Amino acid sequence: MEFKNTTLDNGLTIIAEVNGAAASMAAGFFVRTGSRDETPNISGVSHFLEHMVFKGTARRTPMDVNREFDEMGASYNAFTSEECTVYFAAVLPEFQRRLLDLLSDILRPSLRSEDFDIEKNVIVEEIAMYQDIPKYKLFEKLLAEHFQDHPLGNSVLGTTQSISALKREDMLKYFERRYSPGNITVVCVGNLDFDAAVEKVSQACSQWQPHEASRETPPSAGSRNMNVLHDGKVTREHLGLMSSAPSAQDEERYAAQLAATIIGDSTGSRFYYALVDKAIADEALMAYNALDGAGLFFSFITADTDRAAEAMRIAKEELAKFIDEGPTDAELQAAKNKIACAATLKGELPMGRLTAVGFDWMYRREYVPLTEQIDRLLAVGGREVTEVARKHDVARTTALALGPLESL
Repeated sequence: MEFKNTTLDNGLTIIAEVNGAAASMAAGFFVRTGSRDETPNISGVSHFLEHMVFKGTARRTPMDVNREFDEMGASYNAFTSEECTVYFAAVLPEFQRRLLDLLSDILRPSLRSEDFDIEKNVIVEEIAMYQDIPKYKLFEKLLAEHFQDHPLGNSVLGTTQSISALKREDMLKYFERRYSPGNITVVCVGNLDFDAAVEKVSQACSQWQPHEASRETPPSAGSRNMNVLHDGKVTREHLGLMSSAPSAQDEERYAAQLAATIIGDSTGSRFYYALVDKAIADEALMAYNALDGAGLFFSFITADTDRAAEAMRIAKEELAKFIDEGPTDAELQAAKNKIACAATLKGELPMGRLTAVGFDWMYRREYVPLTEQIDRLLAVGGREVTEVARKHDVARTTALALGPLESL
């Protein structure tokens, strides 16, 4: 396993975790832009642009793009979040040059007006689809309530109104501003030729012109409000709890990951035994999300309307109890084993390592081998886990209930 990196004159960075023992290679273009970088009048443009990137270039039609991915047998996709947009694929090593040529090309899309108008309808339909998914709707509403005017409260998809009003020229201006080469990292993992990768990316991308693409990362303590959102179309009550957490740059992120696993893993956690095992809730989870200059603990619970208030009360009691007592030695060791095993299984494939390598570089400009990440995790003590829960006061949450109830 060997890490290599270089930066082109225009600021585009290329990094690689080279593993000659791997049977495949994966590559991705990590763009440091997402909904937090949008203004209200262009809400949802990052995600919309992600779709448009696959709609053809000066050299390729949309059909050409799809056909070439298929001809390589590539496993490919893209995603947009609050703060990044990633385009990625995994192929056999012999297709390395062709894959990098294709990914480089689509990162400079044509943004044709006819494609823009058609895809706008697709995005509007996608917004409507996700609004019918209670868990997604709850998270989006809770995020907005928690962050209030902070940019991390922005919707990734935008609204029907913002997308309908968006013009191609608005997207083009956003693209030219945010898709600057200095704001993009090309990440390669697996059985690959790094020098050949640099040569191909340099040939394809060195002419890209750099622009200012800075980002503000203001602090946010969260609103700590409690609200109920009545939705008669939903049959069960969906409960969300959110509090601040260590950022992606904070060394406490390992302790935070352990705290979330101990409190709210899908099996064997405190939420599981207090809520699911006792049939008070059918689902009770807690997750930790490390972000740029911020972080979140997010708990999600679903329950029958008759037991929703009880489930909310018990969840808050468990959070308060964890602050007071911290984890047991057995809970801490089990959480370490779960996280280490999951990371190892995922990391056995280049595609599984791609986002870990990419995000380590995007957030901290560092490369951390998987073995070192696991060593850092295993070195965390119970006191550190307790302290991170106390420091961020996981029991004082922004809370939202979505479902048939009008009050909780």
